[in-house]
Amino acid sequence: MNAKRQLILLVVGLACCWVYARNGAEAQIPQATSSSTTAASPITGVWRAQMDGLPAFTLVVTDEGGELQGAILFYLIRRGKPGEPATATPGIPEPIFHPAFDGKTLRFQVSHRRAHPPRTLSDPPVTFELTLTDDGKAQVSNLNEGHPIIVTRSDY
Repeated sequence: MNAKRQLILLVVGLACCWVYARNGAEAQIPQATSSSTTAASPITGVWRAQMDGLPAFTLVVTDEGGELQGAILFYLIRRGKPGEPATATPGIPEPIFHPAFDGKTLRFQVSHRRAHPPRTLSDPPVTFELTLTDDGKAQVSNLNEGHPIIVTRSDY
């Protein structure tokens, strides 16, 4: 057999293997059930909070694989001298952990270790609650401080 014919057979064989492997893998991927998506849908999305017209934090909540997870990005708001505009600088995104949603309230925790190092390196996690109020709106409270802030939801 000449080299050209062997190359053609090799390419066709690899293509067949790829198609077979791809179809077999797709058949084994479990499809998301509508109940897990429906149950979490009012809470999943991007939640944004503002203070004085500046971003305060952005919370992203997903239900990948049927489990709630997400991350939060806090902004440092600095107020300049009188007459100077305030500025907002994004921090480092932190994952949320222990999320629990009861149909109206999402309770979750965020690490506080990197908030203001080095004095916060041994701080315990901070617990938050996001309580749905209206369609696409909610209140978020830091359970340690208790000052709720209004957030609005958008799709990813």
